Amino acid sequence: MANADRKSDLVTWSPTFSVGIKLIDEQHRELLNLTNDLFNHCIGDEAAERAYFEKVIHEAVSYVKIHFSTEEKIMRKTNFSGYLDHKREHDTFVLTVVEQIRTFNEGKKFNLTVFTKFLKNWILTHIALKDKQYFEHFKRIATRKQDGKLSITREDLNRYSAVRNRQSP
Repeated sequence: MANADRKSDLVTWSPTFSVGIKLIDEQHRELLNLTNDLFNHCIGDEAAERAYFEKVIHEAVSYVKIHFSTEEKIMRKTNFSGYLDHKREHDTFVLTVVEQIRTFNEGKKFNLTVFTKFLKNWILTHIALKDKQYFEHFKRIATRKQDGKLSITREDLNRYSAVRNRQSP
C-alpha cells in the first residue's frame, strides 16, 4: 500500500505518537504511511488523483477497520471504561470516510489534498488525545518485552482476566 518512492511526507512518525503497545504503534505507523502515500499522489492532475483514490481507498478503509477492531478488542477484553466513547469516535470516522467515498463515487467534486489533510489531522488528534487515554489503562496489563517496549499478549489478557475475575463478588 505505501509508496516506496515517497516524494515527501505529510507527517513523519515520532515517538511522541507511541501509545507504548507494539502492535498498535505498528498499525498507527501504517496509517500514517497510507496518509503519506495518498498525499504523494496529490499531483494536481484530477483524473490521475481520482484513479489512484479509486484504486486504494477500499484497501485503506479495510486496514482502518482492522486497526479499529484491534483496539476495540483489547479495550473490551481489558474492560476499559472509555470503550463506548472510543468506539463512537471510530464509527464516526468510518462514516465520514464512507460519505467521502460516496461523494467521490457520485462523481461530485472531490479534492484528494483536502481529504488527505483531513486524514492526517484526524489520525494525529485521535492518537494524541483518545488513544493516549487507554494507554494508561493498558500499561497496567501489559508486560515489558526484551526490546523494552510494552506489549499486550494473549497471556497478559488471560492473566488480567483471571485477576479481575478473582476480584469480582
